[in-house]
Amino acid sequence: MQLVYQTDNLFDAHLLKHALEDAGIPAFVLGESLLGAGGELPLFGVLRVCVPDSARPEAEDIIAALALDTTGVAPICDDDDVPGLLPA
Repeated sequence: MQLVYQTDNLFDAHLLKHALEDAGIPAFVLGESLLGAGGELPLFGVLRVCVPDSARPEAEDIIAALALDTTGVAPICDDDDVPGLLPA
């Protein structure tokens, strides 16, 4: 198994898993059951998407096409006029 994607966003992890499965690549989300233990574990980096070794190159192409976690803008900043809204 190869780690192809790590995130703190459950939605992105499952979006990628389904995109990989639609392309015929078996994919597994690891760490999902750890989210309920947030008080005892770090909140970031516990979700991992893994694929079989032979599927890694194709999986990386799919990940690049989805462009997950690439906004580069934090959803809430201290200097926002309206917290939670992205700038226009």
